Amino acid sequence: MSSPDRPSLSTALVLTLLGLGLAGCATTIQQPEPVPQAQTPLLPPAFPPQDIVGRWGLAAYHKDEDRARIEAAAANQCRQPYIIRLGPTGGVMMHLADQAQPEELRLKGAPGNKTYVGPEGDPPGSAQDREVVHFDGRILILRWIDREVQGRYGTMVYARCGPEGEKRPAKPKARPKPKATQPPIQQPKPAQ
Repeated sequence: MSSPDRPSLSTALVLTLLGLGLAGCATTIQQPEPVPQAQTPLLPPAFPPQDIVGRWGLAAYHKDEDRARIEAAAANQCRQPYIIRLGPTGGVMMHLADQAQPEELRLKGAPGNKTYVGPEGDPPGSAQDREVVHFDGRILILRWIDREVQGRYGTMVYARCGPEGEKRPAKPKARPKPKATQPPIQQPKPAQ
């Protein structure tokens, strides 16, 4: 038996849910503010982009013990050099991983006297960057930051081809061998 002055169970349930819903609208939920990521400060690179412009023999290694052998192999690749040019806005024209066309990359300095080569706008040490492991003017060694790319391409070794600005000497043309000439036949002298 139900009493006429008592609301039914379904009406009470609806009123309770409506009250909770309105109470939820009145409550302000504060979202935590995003924590700013610590940006690596952009420092000057250890050397200017002009220092790596030129013709380079290129090879790569996956094991550190192969480094010396691969440096020599890179020097032997100057017949088909990898060419690094200055970009239109002061960077260097190089390839990113899996890209057919070179694009302008920046040299980016970072704390600890580190230098990276990568796209402008990304902080030093980003996934598409390469860390400069070694550079002495003749040998440039770059390691990919992305582990998957590093696993595929290895540590890149660039060996400078000849002094900068020097054209590769053309192979000397072989001189034609002189035609064999027979000495004149000597006539015996008449006896006197």
